[in-house]
Amino acid sequence: MEQKITWSAVEYEERERHTDWFWALGVIVTASSIASVIFGNYFFALLLIIGGILLAVFAIKKPEIVPYEINEKGFQIKTRIYPFVDIKAFWVEKEKKPTLFIHSKRLIMPTLSVPIELVQADQIRESLLIKNIPEVAMKEHMSEKIMESLGF
Repeated sequence: MEQKITWSAVEYEERERHTDWFWALGVIVTASSIASVIFGNYFFALLLIIGGILLAVFAIKKPEIVPYEINEKGFQIKTRIYPFVDIKAFWVEKEKKPTLFIHSKRLIMPTLSVPIELVQADQIRESLLIKNIPEVAMKEHMSEKIMESLGF
């Protein structure tokens, strides 16, 4: 019988956004939409407005606590299971902020970065090595760093 490893973490780091952030978003979306209308691109203007509204809604939304589990079937996030055969590689980062990187066979968003507890890092690493999953050094994707610097 295999041992399950379970932990929970917030969906994303919550950032405090002041009213200035929302004003800047509104000005940028409004100016861009007006420019699109002037150039006759109504569809793009509509797309910008919808995108701006969705961005504001997600900026207000509070992150939820997500359960994670490594069990006999694979790696599980909430109810979604990534079978071990679909995992190409993994990496456990312990230095800055403890993170588990999973590189899967999925075409869209193939690399997952999951926050972990430092005390569980070695246990998680060992359980994935036992399943003969290659350990390959990975780091945070550049897009995540850019979004973080922009306040997302």
